[in-house]
Amino acid sequence: MGRSRGGLTSKIHALVDADGRPVALRLTGGQVHDSQEVKALLDVMPEGATLLADKGYDSNAIREAAANKNVWANIPSRSNRKHRFAFSGWLYRQRNLVERFFNRIKHFRGIATRYDKCPQNYLAAVKLICARIWCAA
Repeated sequence: MGRSRGGLTSKIHALVDADGRPVALRLTGGQVHDSQEVKALLDVMPEGATLLADKGYDSNAIREAAANKNVWANIPSRSNRKHRFAFSGWLYRQRNLVERFFNRIKHFRGIATRYDKCPQNYLAAVKLICARIWCAA
């Protein structure tokens, strides 16, 4: 768990497949930037896949790591970036699968309100819910 101005917080970083089912999960403190965990999630991605991410993941290092893995990074460029990259708005609409995954796990009150203060227990509860999502599909 991380500490921020709002108190103790945490972030769940998730990689989902084309059906919205979780493939990989990472848990960090709330103050950790999103781009810090993308390399661990890229290791799980199959070669030739497409990475759909929001502007928080727009960095040269992430794009290079994706290119080394032969993964196309469909990430919108930040407004202050001088060089724009190829971006498909039509394909980017599929990113809602990640948002829908987070909505599904937050239907469980213990996850939404973060009852577990131990990060290992919280991540275990999230993984149990993910197993339920996989079984229901």
